[in-house]
Amino acid sequence: MESTTHTMLAITWFGLLGLMLAFYVVTDGFDLGVGILSLLRRNREDHDVMVKTISHVWDANETWLVVLGGALFGAFPAAYALLLQNLYMPVMALIAGLIMRGAAIEFRHSVEHGRLWDTVFGVGSLVAAAAQGIVLGKILTGLLPGGLSGLFVTVSAGGVVAGYSLLGATYLMKKTVGSIERWARRIALICALLTVAAALLMTAATWFFSGIGHIRWTQPGVFHLLIALGFAATLCFAYLVVSLNSGNTSGPFRASVALFLFSFAGLAISLFPDFIPGKLGIVDAASDSPTLIFMLVGIGLIFPVMIGYNLFQYFIFRGKVTRRPH
Repeated sequence: MESTTHTMLAITWFGLLGLMLAFYVVTDGFDLGVGILSLLRRNREDHDVMVKTISHVWDANETWLVVLGGALFGAFPAAYALLLQNLYMPVMALIAGLIMRGAAIEFRHSVEHGRLWDTVFGVGSLVAAAAQGIVLGKILTGLLPGGLSGLFVTVSAGGVVAGYSLLGATYLMKKTVGSIERWARRIALICALLTVAAALLMTAATWFFSGIGHIRWTQPGVFHLLIALGFAATLCFAYLVVSLNSGNTSGPFRASVALFLFSFAGLAISLFPDFIPGKLGIVDAASDSPTLIFMLVGIGLIFPVMIGYNLFQYFIFRGKVTRRPH
């Protein structure tokens, strides 16, 4: 009985971590994307508008990463230790990138060094996104070294950067007007094609070179479920392209978010029941049952507050952002 209860608690917490990560990827993904895209614009007025679209929500978006890290440490300490031991450099790069972004948003109003801080903001966003892609690639390869693993990690990093840029571009379409909106529409299509190309390359590499493809994907029912998710993602991509060409301003962002969520669901199914493929299972990595129950009560109190606060922010600051009149 205890073993069954512990297994259910471990699986529940695996699902909760996945939900937190999905919230983080979608919310912080678009503001990281806005930062990355700011490197492609030279006009400071454009930078002002782009930063203004995320200035009221970016810090709350990153809260999901903090909660995710704390939950991982408490619910799966063995996985936390193994990941930090093997991913110290990309995790430190991620933290450095986020620090650069936070400092740049505050100091970019400097008269003498404003352009420098705009660059820091963009570079910090790029570093944070690439670091997350490296972490994803390392986990999917089971933390294995070697040339093929390194190539997979490189594609993963590029895919995350392209995906976040897609979220950022479609978010700018939703929040801006004029030249930035038109430019974001063009960039969004390029980012969408790069994101899908990276996803297809990673899927093929996982099938041919990863234990996930040979073990997990061949289990009864799993492959058919992944095919269904892939079909749903394809429909999202088609809707994204159509809405980009039709002049729709909100549809592309919704399609991009749905594309990420379907892809994320496929990733979670592929990993289950392992936390790190070939290294550590979910049940083996979990804390004892009393700890998981205690944390479950805590997260049950925190979750509604965080979700409600996020929704309240987006409701209050809804609508288009425009340039300041001269």
